[in-house]
Amino acid sequence: MSGHSKFANIKHKKEKNDAKKGKIFTIIGREIVIAVKEGGPDPANNSKLRDVIAKAKANNMPNDTIERGIKKAAGDASADNYERVTYEGYGPNGIAIIVEALTDNKNRTAADVRSAFTKGSGSIGTPGCVSFMFDKKGQIIVSKEDYEADADEFMMLALDSGAEDFMEEDDYYEIITDPDEFSAVREKLEAAGVPMSEADVTMIPQNYVSVTDETALKNLQKTLDLLDDSDDVQYVYTNLDED
Repeated sequence: MSGHSKFANIKHKKEKNDAKKGKIFTIIGREIVIAVKEGGPDPANNSKLRDVIAKAKANNMPNDTIERGIKKAAGDASADNYERVTYEGYGPNGIAIIVEALTDNKNRTAADVRSAFTKGSGSIGTPGCVSFMFDKKGQIIVSKEDYEADADEFMMLALDSGAEDFMEEDDYYEIITDPDEFSAVREKLEAAGVPMSEADVTMIPQNYVSVTDETALKNLQKTLDLLDDSDDVQYVYTNLDED
């Protein structure tokens, strides 16, 4: 489990920054559109939509905003049609970077992503060039501030709900699932009254790479900042060891 907590911290910080800029609402809004178009507007019959709604609530998105997004995606045939696009490449010192985007203009997104890599002295690679270094997993983060529980009892609840792994950190718990079991595990924990700070299917590095060169770190941060500035970019994963 050693690598997972670092990843949780990295992702946690990124999403907090996104929330400050209001970007997380844009990200979730597009995910609602995709979920509705793929599985329909009724959460009872659409587990992906249930997952997105849970994420929206965890990020304090107002209920009326969620409902408006669902209705718009369901009722407007001309609503934005987003495509999922993934880019892979290398940052300075060979840091692996995966970029997940939802876009209505692939040419614009590709140009933005390529520019971000180039300006940070990195390079876009071919599909699959770095994704083999990551594991796709469901990840649930539960803040100890929000949930007081006996760690052993909580671990048993998570494992009984179908989780693959459980870890306790100083201020949060982390639960890892098979991606195909993520929705079922999340719903069982939700039914048990567990509040979740984050819950998503994500990419977890198998190994982390340390970078000590200040120039390389600045260039990597430049790439990450430019990717964050793109409305099309949903998530960015790296194997940088930030400890």
